[in-house]
Amino acid sequence: MDATDTGAIQEQVGKAADFFSDAGDYLRDALPLLLLALVVFVVGVFVSKLVSRMFARTLKRSKLDNAAAGFLASVVRIVLYAVVLIMALSVLKVPMSSVITILGAAGLAVSLALQNCLANLCGGFIILFSKPFSSGDTVELDGTVGKVEKISILYTKIVTFDNKAVFIPNGKVSEGKIINYTESPTRRIDLTFNIAYSADFDKACRVINELLTANKKILVSPSPIVRMSDHKESSVSIDVLVWVNNDDYFSARYDLIEGVKRTFDENGIKIPYNQLDVHIIDK
Repeated sequence: MDATDTGAIQEQVGKAADFFSDAGDYLRDALPLLLLALVVFVVGVFVSKLVSRMFARTLKRSKLDNAAAGFLASVVRIVLYAVVLIMALSVLKVPMSSVITILGAAGLAVSLALQNCLANLCGGFIILFSKPFSSGDTVELDGTVGKVEKISILYTKIVTFDNKAVFIPNGKVSEGKIINYTESPTRRIDLTFNIAYSADFDKACRVINELLTANKKILVSPSPIVRMSDHKESSVSIDVLVWVNNDDYFSARYDLIEGVKRTFDENGIKIPYNQLDVHIIDK
């Protein structure tokens, strides 16, 4: 190894020593700020959790339904954590204008990439403040019928009558048709029964009305309606419209369908099959 190589090595060693020395000086000078930023971050996270719990308890004591309360608690928690992060960066004397510029550019890129997620987030706010339904309501969303169990930031969870959990994006919920079956305490049952043309129509209406009077689930007001509704090819149609409490809807509906069939059989009122009369003219 000649003198040139030795000099080059010594020069590199000197540069490395200077680098580590400068780094050590920087860390020694910055250590108080780092420790302070760490303390601010840890304390901020602790306080954020405490405030989030207190806020959640306050929401539980309010009249707000559980689904909306959980949604608001999640939003507040995220906002508090973001504030804590900004405070920690401020302690480190990070230029906030640069951070805001970077966050703005990143936010634009993320918003373009996550348009559906943002639509679901906005849909969650719309559901929260317009309140088309509440937790525990029976609704039809996006063609699915069930009870609302939870409204999260991005999805609404409903449980169907066969105990399936369905998660529907809030964007679809806010844009689509919402049918709330429990908005009113009562609900109407619409049924149609067909009898033969040869059957006694007045007798059929009378036995149906007797069946409705005997069923305690059928409400007296509004009054039940039993009227002829159509003349079909093979039968006469009778519409039966009755009101019941929401909780009695399915059981009352099944009772009526079974009861009318049993009552028609006992009174000789025929429910015809589809039939076609063929007339042959002998020339």
